[in-house]
Amino acid sequence: MQLRYAMTGMAVVLSLAGCQRTAYNDASYSAAPAPLTAQPVPQVQGGQLPPPGGSSQFPAAPATTAPMGGVQGGGAMAANGGGLDVTKESLVGSWRVNGSCDMFLTLTNLGSGSRGGTRGCVGELTAMGSWEVSGKQVLLKDRNGNQIGSVYKTADNAFSGQTNSGQPIALSR
Repeated sequence: MQLRYAMTGMAVVLSLAGCQRTAYNDASYSAAPAPLTAQPVPQVQGGQLPPPGGSSQFPAAPATTAPMGGVQGGGAMAANGGGLDVTKESLVGSWRVNGSCDMFLTLTNLGSGSRGGTRGCVGELTAMGSWEVSGKQVLLKDRNGNQIGSVYKTADNAFSGQTNSGQPIALSR
């Protein structure tokens, strides 16, 4: 037991021996550090910049205007080549249908189209399960791949069309 106390005492003495107070010489810290030397700076040039993109500050107006009304008679826009160009990527996400229900479009493959669906809609739109872009129109299909309607782009965030039975469809964000 005595050996145990002696060993513990020796360990404490050795550990404290390593903890010495270091005193700093105050004379070495009283002088201010030497100033830094300045670095050379290259010459700066000045002048007037040319106008961006030519002389006009506004972009040119589009050559064609998009129709603002909905699609009447189902294929009226298809027959006359109307409607704006559509990409699948621009359609992905949530859309408001006729201001009363929601349509969700994804890029997940489902048959020949992409997966889609509705929430809170009535009529044929309740059966919607997929969609695909065909030319300037968007085909809406049921879960078996049968077309239930189509819409055409009428503005940046607006599509208009109807179901096969004539129910109007107006998509907006």
